[in-house]
Amino acid sequence: MEATISLRLPRDAASVPMIRQMFDGTLRSLGVVAPIRDDIELMLSEACSNVIRHAGRSEEYTVTAGVYDDRCVIKVVDTGAGFDPQAVGEPGPTAEGGRGLQIMRALADDVHFTNRREHGVVVCLEKKLRFVAGAPGRHLMAT
Repeated sequence: MEATISLRLPRDAASVPMIRQMFDGTLRSLGVVAPIRDDIELMLSEACSNVIRHAGRSEEYTVTAGVYDDRCVIKVVDTGAGFDPQAVGEPGPTAEGGRGLQIMRALADDVHFTNRREHGVVVCLEKKLRFVAGAPGRHLMAT
């Protein structure tokens, strides 16, 4: 089974809950268990929020989210100036923000950052899916 959603969105905070709810509805309809959906929702929110906050030159960004059998793959692509994920420091214990990369790394089974110098960043997040008993997604994987 392969199901994908791809959207080009304005770099606006209002786009984050929209894509999050849209993809959560897709995962829910496939029968993905709630804890996995919650992890994916948070990873997606953090990746999109980072674009909103940090991709200065970018006026829009693209989110592609797909289910490939028992894996979810999310790609968030901006056209900003890029960044070096290894150079991002750890936030202090009382910091109000700056934990987005940590959250994504903690929740994803695999995370890749591809810096396209002067053409933005591709954030790729992968998560293994689990389905409730009798879920349509489990049935569709078998066909």
